[in-house]
Amino acid sequence: MPIYQRHGNIPAKRHVVFRNGEGLYHEELFGTEGFSSTSSLVYHLYPPTMVKELGQPVNMRPEVAIEDNLRALSFTSFDVPASDDYLESRKTMFLNDDLQVAIAKPKQSMHDYYFKNADSDELIFIHHGSGVLKTMYGSVEFEYGDYIVIPRGTVYQLKFVSEDNHLLIIESHSPVRTPRRYRNDYGQMLEHSPFCERDFKLPQNLETHDVQGEFKVMIKKRGLIYPYVYATHPFDVVGWDGYNYPYAFSIFNFEPITGRIHMPPPIHQTFEGNNFVICSFVPRLYDYHPDAIPAPYHHSNIDSDEILYYVDGDFMSRNNIGKGQFTLHPAGIPHGPHPGAIERSIGKKETKELAVMIDPFKPVKITKDALKFEVKDYYKSWMSNPVTA
Repeated sequence: MPIYQRHGNIPAKRHVVFRNGEGLYHEELFGTEGFSSTSSLVYHLYPPTMVKELGQPVNMRPEVAIEDNLRALSFTSFDVPASDDYLESRKTMFLNDDLQVAIAKPKQSMHDYYFKNADSDELIFIHHGSGVLKTMYGSVEFEYGDYIVIPRGTVYQLKFVSEDNHLLIIESHSPVRTPRRYRNDYGQMLEHSPFCERDFKLPQNLETHDVQGEFKVMIKKRGLIYPYVYATHPFDVVGWDGYNYPYAFSIFNFEPITGRIHMPPPIHQTFEGNNFVICSFVPRLYDYHPDAIPAPYHHSNIDSDEILYYVDGDFMSRNNIGKGQFTLHPAGIPHGPHPGAIERSIGKKETKELAVMIDPFKPVKITKDALKFEVKDYYKSWMSNPVTA
């Protein structure tokens, strides 16, 4: 959960006169879930409502190929082609009523437009690439291994250092938060949390753009992209304070929880939304009971699908898995280590694996885009002669 931030110039009290020379600064309350969740108060040079032109919406809704699924599946995201444009590069792989999971491989920065997701918080995991997230709150630098949390409704630009960018994007139709069990009643991270507030990369270097003209903001609403042209720069903010803003967190700052015997997947939880959790598998020491089996035990997915995205290292419970590969283990059938993995793990002291796990509590649908990159017959890979990718 973000911590209180204050940047730039703001008045001593909320909702009072705050003058800009001869006129007033324009106060905007920016929050979610009505007036009951986190929010920030933002002060603009100009009203944030000055629309000069509207374009026709473009349909970006993903095409579903499989509505109902009870088959273990795998997909290779590194085979997804790169595109110049950020929005065109986003390819949704899985979705349900709570979230969408996409891969994006943009080669260019967002130069001539800004983007706002009016439906969803966005959690962007940086697999390849680095750069800067630009918003009205300031800038957040990002690099390999960073999760970027962008609250819904935030207007932003992504500036990349190079053309080699590979992003895992989770769109959440509810706010993305840190796990409740790691926070006290006041929102502070507790001592047993695997990360703390010091690990957050917060917005820095607030820049006030006093510019009028034509500024294109592409707004996503219910799967449609609406081109809006505003009369003033969207980053015309002189100051703000509050709890609602984008930030980043590096997977390398997640401190793993370990034990004498194998610990269950919830110890890896990093974020949560409505009806799903996101976990980080990071390099860690294995279990240290003398007879411990470090490989995970077989388990039945009864209440949730399991989507694993493999980032780096050797994922010890799987055979023939490459970087950027997805596995989908659906609710309703058991899954577990691949043949040989249990015996292989005994006596090992540590793992260097790096992966992101998404557990939706409602079944996901699989898109046509995802099926283009399917690893055929993955569901047979638990046989004694495993299928290779």
